[in-house]
Amino acid sequence: MGGSSPFSELDHDYESGYVSASSSEDSIPEVCFTKPHLTFLNRQLQNLEPQEILQWCITTLPSLYQETAFGLTGLTTLDMLSRMRIPRPSMVDLLFFDTLHHFPETLHLIDRVRERYPLVNIHIYKPANADTAEEFAQLHGERLWETDDQLYDWLAKVEPAQRAYRELGVNAVLTGRRRSQGGRRGDINVVEVDEAGLIKVNPFANWTFDQVQDYVKANEVPYNDLLDQGYKSVGDWHSTKPVKVGESERAGRWQGQEKTECGIHNPRSKFAQFLREQELKKQQQVLEQALESNLRIAC
Repeated sequence: MGGSSPFSELDHDYESGYVSASSSEDSIPEVCFTKPHLTFLNRQLQNLEPQEILQWCITTLPSLYQETAFGLTGLTTLDMLSRMRIPRPSMVDLLFFDTLHHFPETLHLIDRVRERYPLVNIHIYKPANADTAEEFAQLHGERLWETDDQLYDWLAKVEPAQRAYRELGVNAVLTGRRRSQGGRRGDINVVEVDEAGLIKVNPFANWTFDQVQDYVKANEVPYNDLLDQGYKSVGDWHSTKPVKVGESERAGRWQGQEKTECGIHNPRSKFAQFLREQELKKQQQVLEQALESNLRIAC
């Protein structure tokens, strides 16, 4: 690629930059954004409409996927992409992380999405070694989200996401995050790169809930029936409630907790530290059990 390209291949020297997840030598070359270039891109994309940002993504980012839990913004993204008449090799597949604790309405919506957009591939990833909520509870205990919410996030969301990125060779993802959702999303950029080099694009960073809802209504996009029952942001059934008039869009998520993200959009280093702590805890338990066993033998 030429010097003005947004990419540089890995065998080129670069200063501090971001690199995408690894891929084979026979695949599309990995991409790299230097920090100044990332700043420049966000300045340029900031004032574009979502459709223009999506077009930029399709023509610029290889191995691009859309992450979605089929909220209004994700559905709007899907509908806009479907109207671009993208050639099959460049179509954007969907990633859905089935925590096994979604509302029935959400799962029913997936069937309606498949009917409306038959050309779109939906990759569904579940927690390892579990296909139902009952199997998940047998493996990890009842109501794990209450006893250890970080472990729940890792098992139900983060690990399946990382497995999907690895198995599918994901280099970049479209998300449904918007600044109007508040919390840690209040100052997101259009383009971000996480610690592992995964490029995350937020095409609707500048849109409000009303704008997204208006688009869905105007274009008769299928949506979650729960939105007609007072819900605005829908996640797992155990951590999602309807919002009251005047409350923020995500006020119904994790009520009574400081938590504002499910884990997928938290820094990976947070979960790396969590896993290290879990491993140390297991090692300590094994040591204590061995010492206790030795003491019994000695007695």
